[in-house]
Amino acid sequence: MLTTMSLVTGLTIYFFYRVLNAPPRPEPDSYLDNDDEVERQAPRA
Repeated sequence: MLTTMSLVTGLTIYFFYRVLNAPPRPEPDSYLDNDDEVERQAPRA
């Protein structure tokens, strides 16, 4: 039982650490730029 609790706690801490230290992903400038349908995208000026 102690082994299982230690394993689960260790994995939880490991993945929590990975989430906190993940590099940020680049995001689109706006919601419209994220849309794949051409007719719904904002016109480019």
